[in-house]
Amino acid sequence: MSFLPQDTAFATKAVHIGSEPDQWRSQCVIPPIILSTTFKQNTPGQPPQGFEYSRSNNPTRRNLERCIASLEEAKHGLCYSSGLGAVTAVTHLLSAGDHIISGDDVYGGTYRYFAQVAPKIGLEVDFVDLRKIENLIKYIKPNTKMVWIENPTNPLMTVFDVKAISAVVKQHPDILLVLDNTFLTAYYQKSLPWGVDIVLYSLTKYMNGHSDVVMGATVTNDDSLQARLKFLQNSMGVVPSPFDCWLVTRGLKTLPCRLKEHERGSIEVAKFLESHPCVKGVLHPGLPSHPNHELAKSQWSGTSGMLSFYVNGGAEETRIFLESLLIFRCAESLGGIESLADLPAEMTHKSIPKETRDALGITDNLVRLSVGVEGYTDLIADLDQALRKACKV
Repeated sequence: MSFLPQDTAFATKAVHIGSEPDQWRSQCVIPPIILSTTFKQNTPGQPPQGFEYSRSNNPTRRNLERCIASLEEAKHGLCYSSGLGAVTAVTHLLSAGDHIISGDDVYGGTYRYFAQVAPKIGLEVDFVDLRKIENLIKYIKPNTKMVWIENPTNPLMTVFDVKAISAVVKQHPDILLVLDNTFLTAYYQKSLPWGVDIVLYSLTKYMNGHSDVVMGATVTNDDSLQARLKFLQNSMGVVPSPFDCWLVTRGLKTLPCRLKEHERGSIEVAKFLESHPCVKGVLHPGLPSHPNHELAKSQWSGTSGMLSFYVNGGAEETRIFLESLLIFRCAESLGGIESLADLPAEMTHKSIPKETRDALGITDNLVRLSVGVEGYTDLIADLDQALRKACKV
């Protein structure tokens, strides 16, 4: 059994939706950047084409939102000033006293927001191991209004049975199911048909793909949710700049090409690491050794460039490894064309309490890799020399 068939129209939509020349008098093939903050109204209160003030709506942003929605085969898309800006807007759909069930393995910034910020506005949050459906059922309470998952998770690459989770959530009409699709994008995972209410992205990562934009997005098919999110986007002011929207629009045009190279490179790197004497274990859903490999194949059309592994040693060996890398850059973030190595315990997930990190497996020797589009033989050679320096073999 292989992964699910890919959307053959994806690349065409990524190139053309939102970039139609007929919307511009000049017929330009590449859309212009509309920097104007305000727009002329021939009659007061009746802005042309819905544009009155750039925070409320902007042509460059609108085109990107249209494109992102089309890639998810969805009705609506919205963009925000960052991935966490999208998290904030979605969370503000709730009211004081409401309860959120979040997967226990989530991006450190999301964990920090749920653990330290959300309670200050009266929200209850439980971090739950959602690999077992019975845990979800156990934690649902009368005031539960949202279930939040990443698929796969960051950084442990756990794969959830989204269809099974959705089936439980749909028994409770007042609960929203939110899925962070940053690691796979709609090219490899489309979850709205499974009953997910809102798909969320950090566009900073694969969708833009060049490590030069910070932005987030949400996608939904629900007209009411879209109207509420649009109100929050405008009212909270969490909007991206037109120039950043233009950059992401450009990045999306090469997303399928880039993801194929990311996937190919990460599989080869993961296979190499799996057999290396200085590696204790590799976490990559594309490997048959991954405990959720068959589940991943039943839900996805492929994998991305993300994987994690445990250095055969402790904090000191892992530090030497990261300091010895020549092509991989030790840096936060992911999904760019360049390869990055991250130590979650000290970088992206440091805001999670140490006892919680250790219990999850986010230990001092866990390294997360974002495999770029460089030649994978060069990447393997780089990892090999750094590991051998760290483990002295």
